[in-house]
Amino acid sequence: MPGRERIAVIGLGYVGLPLALALARQFETIGLDIDSGRVRELRGGHDRTGEIEDAKLSASTLTLTDRPEDCAGYDVYIVTVPTPVDSANQPDLRPVESATRTVAGLIDPALRPTIVYESTVYPGVTEEVCAALLEEAGLVRGRDFRLGYSPERINPGDKVHTVDKIVKVIAGEDDEVCAQLERIYGAVTEAGTFRAASIRAAEGAKVIENAQRDINVAFMNEVARIMADAGVSAWDVLDAARTKWNFLPFEPGLVGGHCIGVDPFYLAHLAEKLGHQPQVILAGRDTNDTMGAWIIDRLHARRGGKAGRALVLGLTFKENVPDLRNSRSADLVERLEYLGYDVAIADPVADADEVRQTYGRAPVELPAEGFDLVIGAVRHAPYQAMGAHELAAMVAPGGTIADIKAMWRDQRGEIGRDYWSF
Repeated sequence: MPGRERIAVIGLGYVGLPLALALARQFETIGLDIDSGRVRELRGGHDRTGEIEDAKLSASTLTLTDRPEDCAGYDVYIVTVPTPVDSANQPDLRPVESATRTVAGLIDPALRPTIVYESTVYPGVTEEVCAALLEEAGLVRGRDFRLGYSPERINPGDKVHTVDKIVKVIAGEDDEVCAQLERIYGAVTEAGTFRAASIRAAEGAKVIENAQRDINVAFMNEVARIMADAGVSAWDVLDAARTKWNFLPFEPGLVGGHCIGVDPFYLAHLAEKLGHQPQVILAGRDTNDTMGAWIIDRLHARRGGKAGRALVLGLTFKENVPDLRNSRSADLVERLEYLGYDVAIADPVADADEVRQTYGRAPVELPAEGFDLVIGAVRHAPYQAMGAHELAAMVAPGGTIADIKAMWRDQRGEIGRDYWSF
């Protein structure tokens, strides 16, 4: 094994697990997760997120543990825990703070380990918040530990831009740390590394990547609303606009997930701390967060304000990914119920028990019939493959099919039911 460092990855979710497996091919690596059930599942050779094939997981030399003490005395600690927002959309740093306290208790100062953060934060968190927590444990930065940052770029469900094929941005508190991270990350990705000018620059790069996407989608959502009032299909507009060589191919729709729907609030928080009012960032967030209610209100008006039986197809935050967390399909369900609809839900990839816990009802199995309103919310492969006959069978006479993701646009003339999309 060419790598001399012993590496501990803290957090084995969408980011940590693929990274830990890639590192384990080159270094002695252990992965820690506080969820004992998650660790048991991974030890059994199964990843519920669907990111890692069972065979690859079973064949890996990665050590898995839910016991922090098993990670004591490692050379490098890489923190990959979530960084969500709270109910007021303010950064919730508790997971990264908790992970930092855990790492502080595992450090052997004689090894002078490097602690690398991959979690999305705003500039200053690594060197101010995390460093302070480590020093509260009696450790001295530079003498007992060193800091680095390498923003995660995991795209759930994407089998092309995997961790071993993307450029890894790295940053360290000094040249020695930067050289170490270039060597470690360079050993696991064929695309190479990019040395950011500073840890703060690397933190900033991560937080603007998803904010940029959020703003671009918000523009498309605003365009969709305008075109709807103008009686023009937004998809027809996009078909024409995309013929221009430098037109960016963003689409309207629901914006959820752990990154695009969350990271802009970290950037906005930093702006407000510095006395700047982040108008564009928060305007984009407001547009995207209200899109679900706008869609349902539009459909309700199309039905003459008459509620009925509705079916929402797709509950996860992204196509072909089983994760229900922070999915904006919940906005559709909530608004439908507010308007008096009897709402059924379905999803071909989400865990049925998790659906029950999240929505308080069991998902229906397809085929299902007799709905006044059927909403295609997530472009899951099984839904995209549906034919006109299957679609029509779900909808009662006089009912409507709402195709948020334009999955069935090419079949709209064959379905024989009222069809709506942007």
